Amino acid sequence: MAKSYKLTCLECGGLNRVPEDKMNAGPKCGVCGTALADGKVRELDPKILAKAMKNDDAPLVVDFWAPWCGPCRMMAPEFAKAAQAMKGAARFAKINTEDYPQISQKFAIRGIPLLIAFRNGREIGRQAGAMPAQQIRSFVAAKAGAMV
Repeated sequence: MAKSYKLTCLECGGLNRVPEDKMNAGPKCGVCGTALADGKVRELDPKILAKAMKNDDAPLVVDFWAPWCGPCRMMAPEFAKAAQAMKGAARFAKINTEDYPQISQKFAIRGIPLLIAFRNGREIGRQAGAMPAQQIRSFVAAKAGAMV
């Protein structure tokens, strides 16, 4: 039997099961039809983040940021490039720490931008500071074993 991944839809929160060989074929959410692994960065709220952290088998890389943060804004296009390059291997999302200040306390965030990688219900790595796309990809590859 082929391996499959559990993926939480980052739009509606629906739980989906995707065969490994379909990860690069543009799988869509069975509930809302949103693409599950399209290489785009999604904005999250704490509820969907908690569900994705708990359920997802594929790596989820989250950028904790704020609109007033210059380095955060500088890194945003690099984060998007890394997301596109790692389409099918990892999913990328952002959460605004200004809109959800409780998230900073929950994850002991002392500075932003901060990337935290999650897989199978646990944190597998974190990296602070603005980075270029290649460094983001290397971080994900080192922590999640995802292809660069």
